[in-house]
Amino acid sequence: MDKKVDLFKPIREIQIVSRDKVKPNNYNPNMVQEKNLKLLTQSILTNGFCFPIVVRPDFTIIDGYHRWLISGREPLKTMLGNKIPVVIVTHNDESQDMYGTVTFNRARGTHLLAPMENIVKTLLDKGKSVDEISKEIGMSREEIFRLSNIDREQFLKLVTSREQRFSKAQILRRNA
Repeated sequence: MDKKVDLFKPIREIQIVSRDKVKPNNYNPNMVQEKNLKLLTQSILTNGFCFPIVVRPDFTIIDGYHRWLISGREPLKTMLGNKIPVVIVTHNDESQDMYGTVTFNRARGTHLLAPMENIVKTLLDKGKSVDEISKEIGMSREEIFRLSNIDREQFLKLVTSREQRFSKAQILRRNA
């Protein structure tokens, strides 16, 4: 780990921006029930907006979609003046954005199957190793296997190969 990394940088650079400037990502697997959105609204009314929305430099949400969503509903929209707090996080590639979305949300909601399958497939398509995916988003190899839809034999080869990289040309879909 690089000891020169400033882990406080994002929080030191909180910005208050127009809610309209921020947009959701197209891969978030987290779902929150309406009753919990009401609870989140109440939490903000009681405690204030304690956790900023985490965004990429283009203001696409990495974490905080549900806070963003309810900030556009009354009474929060009016009370917040259509403004929200954000922190900008710059990653080396989109995979890191996906890792962030999953790890920020994993313990807070229910991940839907289809979006999680898409994330695992996308990460594998980007050449990410099974071990890297496992480490970054806290999934076991078995979970990754189930979400990947790769034939078991091919997946075992992928896991036991030295590079553990996935190639679209190698894929053998289950039930194909």
